[in-house]
Amino acid sequence: MRHKPSGRGATVQGVRRTKVKAPWALAVVALGAGALLTAFAPQPYVGLPLLAASPLVAGALLPFRFAAGFLGAALAVSAGLDSYRGRAASALVVDLAVIGLIGVLGLAVNVLMERQERDLARARDIAEAVQVAVLPQPATHVGGLAVAAGYTAAEAEARIGGDLFAVQATPFGVRMVIGDVRGKGMQAVGTVSVAIGAFRQEAEHAPDLAALAERMDEALSRDTSRRPPGVAAEDFTTAVLAEVSPAGDVLRLVNRGHPPPYLVHEGNVTRLDPRTPQLPLGMGLGAVAPSSATDTPPADVLPLPSGAFLLMITDGVTEARNRDGVFYDPCRSRLTGQRFADPAALVDAVTADVHRWTHGGQQDDMAILAATREAAEGR
Repeated sequence: MRHKPSGRGATVQGVRRTKVKAPWALAVVALGAGALLTAFAPQPYVGLPLLAASPLVAGALLPFRFAAGFLGAALAVSAGLDSYRGRAASALVVDLAVIGLIGVLGLAVNVLMERQERDLARARDIAEAVQVAVLPQPATHVGGLAVAAGYTAAEAEARIGGDLFAVQATPFGVRMVIGDVRGKGMQAVGTVSVAIGAFRQEAEHAPDLAALAERMDEALSRDTSRRPPGVAAEDFTTAVLAEVSPAGDVLRLVNRGHPPPYLVHEGNVTRLDPRTPQLPLGMGLGAVAPSSATDTPPADVLPLPSGAFLLMITDGVTEARNRDGVFYDPCRSRLTGQRFADPAALVDAVTADVHRWTHGGQQDDMAILAATREAAEGR
């Protein structure tokens, strides 16, 4: 599973080094301009604000030792130039007091920011650990299929969300699910754990995908009903369930209100729309609306050609917009015309293409799951 952005557990120092060029320039310019004005301005104290600003900028934006160095440099420059210009001792004391006070405030800000960044890094690591525990990386080979998955957070600081996926070999073939829980944060992660737990448990026993979807729906509905009144009363989970037959040539799909998957084959990208629209899981209404509910719709059955990839996504992909507000469409994307060596290459290509489409400004998390028959890899 490819989590983006990468760099889990990056240190505070490492974060700062990526931002150091502009603060260095600001602090040096402030120090240099303050020195020139103090040395040559006709009026006293003209350069004092800039000399005091130098350690303040450094304290806010540079590591502590550099901020302390700028403070020492500003004090030394002020004292030297006041002595050079023959200013009274009282003026020298005022200059040093002002620079020292503002510089100490800058160092205090630096200490507070360091502490907050450490706490944030720790919280991110905990959130990612929870995410990985709830949403473990699928094996690269499952029951005759090659598999790859990717998860990309919309924001670098938000490494936990409501997208989910799972792959499991069963007596009926390889079964997969991808879904999106309404909401964010720990409450969404709790729902994700229920959905994946129900899938893991029932995938081994449900005779078909429609029955598996119904059992997951019941588990999610029970979870919602046990919550306090008024808390997440409108929670639901959109999902696509897929099953590849033991022979690997038949694909079955059940879509519960989720963006449809795609078949990527010989340079073509085909959207697999459901024959019968169904409601999301966890709403307590079954597969179809009560007014039209009869029997649970059966799974859609399609051939899975050798060399074809099943591509399952969440709405973070299809609702990604470019600068003109146009939604990303895999069928009209740069994926068409390409050949992919393995599912990981397809996942990487989709992730990169969405990033290109949005210019890095995606608004929602996105999960991607891709699978193909092992025969496509020459086995």
